[in-house]
Amino acid sequence: MADADPDLTDADTAKSPALSSRITGSLVRRMIAIAALWISVLLIGGGFALDRVLTGAITRNFDSGLEYVLIAMIRSAEIGPDGEVRMIEPLGDQRFLEPYSGLYWQISGGRQEPYSSRSLWERRLDTSDRHDDRQLHTYDSNQFPEEELRVLERDVVLPGSNTKWRFQIAQSRESLDTQIRAVRQTLIPSLALLGLGLIILAALQTFYGLWPLRHIRRAIAAMRGGQNRRIVEPLPLEVQPMVDELNALLAHNEKQAEEARLHAGNLAHALKTPLTVLVNSATSQTSELADTVRREAATMQRQVEHHLARARAVGRRGAAQARANVRDSVDSVSRAVAQLYPDVRLDAAGDKALIARVERQDLDELIGNLLENAAKYGGGSVFVTVQREGNMAEIIIEDDGRHFARRPRPCDRPRRSP
Repeated sequence: MADADPDLTDADTAKSPALSSRITGSLVRRMIAIAALWISVLLIGGGFALDRVLTGAITRNFDSGLEYVLIAMIRSAEIGPDGEVRMIEPLGDQRFLEPYSGLYWQISGGRQEPYSSRSLWERRLDTSDRHDDRQLHTYDSNQFPEEELRVLERDVVLPGSNTKWRFQIAQSRESLDTQIRAVRQTLIPSLALLGLGLIILAALQTFYGLWPLRHIRRAIAAMRGGQNRRIVEPLPLEVQPMVDELNALLAHNEKQAEEARLHAGNLAHALKTPLTVLVNSATSQTSELADTVRREAATMQRQVEHHLARARAVGRRGAAQARANVRDSVDSVSRAVAQLYPDVRLDAAGDKALIARVERQDLDELIGNLLENAAKYGGGSVFVTVQREGNMAEIIIEDDGRHFARRPRPCDRPRRSP
């Protein structure tokens, strides 16, 4: 059995070299965009809340002034001998005497004609009964098309009268809106300038924070140019582990390259002597040339197989990322075995997409030995099943040869690789 890779398919294996060269964007732009988005959301939300607070405070201050005048109206109002309401003390603001000044008051109730300030002139405030004004009622009114009003009103029963009198005080919203616009004209540019400053600060922080990556790039370029063999520059704590792993990978690759050169040298030295013997035998034209060729060729073959086995063992150390399709290997080896044993029937079934963490050559050699034995010593029919068993790739090879019953020994127990 071999370790199965549940996340890979043949398509993924074929595409992996191309995927390694794809660029997914800039970290700098990504970090700046995230910072800018977050800053904008916070400033817009905070600005809206601050605008509500300041606007509410200005409006409440404006209403407080009108409420003070309304209370003064109620205190100075009384019922005359004719049963009509009147003001015993005039209100002190001169604007109540100027027509269309923007500040108005009015008292209405019963069948009496509304008693109003001179500033209203021929106009009258709306006295609809759509709401109960036993408590102070504040609202905005558009009853005058050319002038938007802020109105405060309250219903009061004066001593000596059973009539419910409505006291109203109104003022143009122009001064209130002017104050609100002044606040917003200061607030919006201030928040925009603050947001721009924060985004610039985030950009500078991003460039400064990612600057060590530029050092790593230059160090790798220097290694490729032969100036250095390792990255030795001091780096931040977050980057240093990655650099340590990169240095360890370089050391591992250098060790493998050195072992490969050593094996090549050993192989060349081992083949040098047999080749020299062959050349000398061929030159001397002795009668033992054929025996010499066979003997030395066998020696050379042993040397080649020996060094190839050692090279394959060294290569397996760096083959942790090797992947192979089990079913493809089974089909390939089956075709080769079928040519050696044409009278044997070979069939295979199972998962065609199962990937194992193993070198394809090793997997072919393993399956080849088992299939050749089954075809050679079986009864003429071999069946191969490929399936997943947990996190392992399981290969079952069955033949119809003779079965010898014997007592199992401890060494015959099947073992499974982790």
